[in-house]
Amino acid sequence: AGALAGEPQTLRFRGVDSPLGADLDQVRINRVVYTVLADVVAAAAAGGVDEAALAALDAMPRKLTLAVAAGGQRQRIPTGFEQAVPGILVMFTLLVLLTSGAVLLVAEREQGMLRRLAVAPLSRAEIVLGKLSGKLALGLIQVGFALLAGTVLFGMEWGPDLWMVLVVLVAWAALCGSLGLLIGCLGSSQGQVAGFGVLSANLLAGLGGCWWPIEITPGWMQALQKLLPTGWTMDALHKLISFGDGPASVLPHLGALLAATILAAWYASRRFRYE
Repeated sequence: AGALAGEPQTLRFRGVDSPLGADLDQVRINRVVYTVLADVVAAAAAGGVDEAALAALDAMPRKLTLAVAAGGQRQRIPTGFEQAVPGILVMFTLLVLLTSGAVLLVAEREQGMLRRLAVAPLSRAEIVLGKLSGKLALGLIQVGFALLAGTVLFGMEWGPDLWMVLVVLVAWAALCGSLGLLIGCLGSSQGQVAGFGVLSANLLAGLGGCWWPIEITPGWMQALQKLLPTGWTMDALHKLISFGDGPASVLPHLGALLAATILAAWYASRRFRYE
């Protein structure tokens, strides 16, 4: 009534929310105030400001509209944990297997333990397969702990296709084990492989969408994610968990992970050395 009478108005708002919530309240209040102000200005330009003129403005079709729809089969908006928990799981599985997995192999070579295997009735491929099996077991233990902690501590919901989520994570652990073994075969010292593992894991995690939703990044970074193993894994997990796209949607991701695992294991067997 005061605004319609042309009297200056002052709004006071008192809240008990956190500073971040207060900022959001301020945005909402400003939106309401400037919407009313714009309607008053438009009604005044059209001939007069009264309740009927404002109601007529409100009934007019808007030039700009916003259509909101679910991005997949799942209707509920994912929580932040449904990005953070899979992202941390993927990152630390890679970090542990690229560092400790590679360091242990270098330590065994430096201590002469691998030379003993040279006289054992085992082929090079069998030795590499045995080392890879141990690293895969370590990765699976880490994945299992992360699944349990994410579910119990953070209420993580893994979507309707948990079995396919497990298949993707097993394939990811196998690839991480193969890459750790390959780094151990190529490296010459424990410090070298540990440093390379830490740097590589953090770089791949950041560019692969483990730290933040890849959708908020520039276009070139979203395109780059599709070329990285962390990107394949995170995209597959989000399709299953956040969008409910079904198991068939991640078959290309699984194929890429398995192909990379086989290639890394094959090259590791070629570069494996006893001393």
